[in-house]
Amino acid sequence: MLKLAIDMDEVMADTWAKFIQRFKEREGFEITSEMLTGKELSQAVPAELKPRVHEWINEKGFFRDLPVMKDAQRVVKELNQKYEVFVASAASEFRNSYEDKYDWLEEFFPFIDWRHIVFCGDKSIIGADIMIDDRIRNFSQFKGRPILYSSPHNHFIKDYERVNTWEEVAGLLL
Repeated sequence: MLKLAIDMDEVMADTWAKFIQRFKEREGFEITSEMLTGKELSQAVPAELKPRVHEWINEKGFFRDLPVMKDAQRVVKELNQKYEVFVASAASEFRNSYEDKYDWLEEFFPFIDWRHIVFCGDKSIIGADIMIDDRIRNFSQFKGRPILYSSPHNHFIKDYERVNTWEEVAGLLL
């Protein structure tokens, strides 16, 4: 059975949606998709609001209630029947995220065995056959088939096989 590694943030979980909501509710600042295209979030907000990105993402509980990407639960469950599915998240980057991410996965993807959850820093440790991720830095030493999941920040990257939705993932891998 082929091993499939799937990233969490901006692939299974919609971190952008939470940031957009927070900026609107807490700062009165509206972020549009045009503002985000080809940029990191911190590049899309005014200088005085940039510290909020770092503050919020390091906050305990930030990752616990992220929205699930449309169709992700259904498609990942179907993939789990065909592949050995691993969730691979660079959780070490945000130390308060471990428990949140684990609890989020347990709630929304209970069919993924705890032994198939990999929280790491450098994803070059991942030895899967296929990896779905939104960050190309995670493909640099990956030996398998990289699939880039579309996110505003990677809009202009053309060097990888790309999917825009979980329906496209299903069409490609099921």
